Amino acid sequence: MTASRRPTQPSAAPIGADGAEQRLHTRLRRALATELPARVEAATGPASGPLPQARRREIGRDVLDGAIAAHSEAELIAGRELVDSGTEQRLVQQVLDDVFGLGGLQPLLDDPTVETIAVNRHDRVFLQHTDGRRTQAAPVAASNDELTDLIRTLAARASSEERRFDRGAPALNLQLPGGERLFAVLGLTAGGVTACTIRRHGYLTATLAQLRRRGTLDAGLERFLRAIVRARKNTMITGGTGVGKTTMLRALADEMDPLERLVTIEDAFELGLGLDPARHADVTALQAREANVEGEGAIDQAELVRWGLRMSPDRVIVGEIRGPEVIPMCNAMSQGNDGSMATLHASSSKIAFTRLASYAAQGPERLPLEATALLVASAVHFVVHLDRAADRTTRVISSIREVVDAEAGSVISNEVYRRGPDRRAVPVAGALRADTLEDLIAAGFDPDLLCRPEGWWTP
Repeated sequence: MTASRRPTQPSAAPIGADGAEQRLHTRLRRALATELPARVEAATGPASGPLPQARRREIGRDVLDGAIAAHSEAELIAGRELVDSGTEQRLVQQVLDDVFGLGGLQPLLDDPTVETIAVNRHDRVFLQHTDGRRTQAAPVAASNDELTDLIRTLAARASSEERRFDRGAPALNLQLPGGERLFAVLGLTAGGVTACTIRRHGYLTATLAQLRRRGTLDAGLERFLRAIVRARKNTMITGGTGVGKTTMLRALADEMDPLERLVTIEDAFELGLGLDPARHADVTALQAREANVEGEGAIDQAELVRWGLRMSPDRVIVGEIRGPEVIPMCNAMSQGNDGSMATLHASSSKIAFTRLASYAAQGPERLPLEATALLVASAVHFVVHLDRAADRTTRVISSIREVVDAEAGSVISNEVYRRGPDRRAVPVAGALRADTLEDLIAAGFDPDLLCRPEGWWTP
């Protein structure tokens, strides 16, 4: 795969391009709008509560089947040609997706090979697939206004608290019902069109053993990371966009005792650690809140971390450090909440400390470099860095650093696993401090795993 490859042209016709299709599409939308509420109310018992979404969709399909029959009869009487059965079913699916799903985005999200969806405008849609291919897709909406309305609907439907998407709040960040992450902008692009990007996490649950089988880590790293979690070492997971930081965080969390109390902090729900009580039974998930139309009521991640500390957590987990929440997070790590974790965008494990210092400088405390370095050194034990292997598709651990101390405004660290020839991390013999090694041995780690310079990657 090369980035310069000419994209595959969309195979589907633009939405609403044909008059017969447009008439049928309009008839189906009108039928669903007028008949569905009464049909749903009739199917809902007095004590049964709201109908499940799947059942509502079934009723919707029955309504559309009847609408197709009535429309076909009317078209024949008028002497018009009918659309073929394949087009009928495509329009039915489209209307159902508009009402119950994610509109024109739904078919792309239904494709398990799609990893990233980039909607530069309603009719300029590009896909990145799990195998590295890049292709162009059909339009996801008939116009910019339709795309904007779709995203507003998602904002109202997909979040635990409705989020604005208008000129006063032109950026939207949320988790879709399937766990995908959507970020959209309104009126800030060339031409003032709405654009959005959707990133899919391939694995809503993950274990270290699964990541080893996928090639992200080897047997030695699996045992090392397991010991880090069980020894309650505070850990930062770093890397660029789309390298698997959130997946790695889930895999590390899977090594925690299921009854440990976790408080998670996110700007948009994404981790989902509380979805499986067998893995994590005691989870409070907190999400940042944007300001209302009066500009009031905003609650950022920094404030949520402070609140989370009052909830008696065993560990605090921040989905991604993006700003001044770094200071309360480091305070949490250094004040008894050992084993806490966070992710951070950084191009290397060493650069992570510079990023943390720059974020700390943005906080109301305005910590100088010396104080920030001391705070980070007292809070963070390890930095685990993810990258893409030489094949540019496999996500791998490429570096692990142990934080040692701080000196003259800098964090001192040892690279205990460093990047090998294919970007996969290999152990550095003797780099780990003796007291840290003792803690990991007590947590079940075999120190002989660090003595093989080429690591334990299978060929």
